[in-house]
Amino acid sequence: MAAAELDSILDLNTLEQYCSAIGAGTLLKSVVLFEQLMPEYVGNLVSAQQANDKDTLCSEAHKFKGAAGSVGFKRIQQFAQLLQHGEEASWQQEHLTWLNEIVEYASKDLQQLKEYLESKV
Repeated sequence: MAAAELDSILDLNTLEQYCSAIGAGTLLKSVVLFEQLMPEYVGNLVSAQQANDKDTLCSEAHKFKGAAGSVGFKRIQQFAQLLQHGEEASWQQEHLTWLNEIVEYASKDLQQLKEYLESKV
């Protein structure tokens, strides 16, 4: 994958800093933990949407944004950032699109992240 494309998916700057500070192997262990928790994170978002519970959806998006950012996800974090702000004018029209993007890309981006880190170990 081209570096520019990978940079749109992962926060390469942060990942490089993490790898320098703690090592790619240690970061990969955190990513494996995130991988175990991700179905719950995404499931909570979907459940809140299905229940039309905007407050919970925004709250869960905030949690997911932080977790995604902590392991170097860029694209997923950006969609969660948008989704957490229910007070924004565009939220009502766009929130389903943002949620669907998270659902669609979460596993794919996780695979890219793991491959990136494994190449650094």
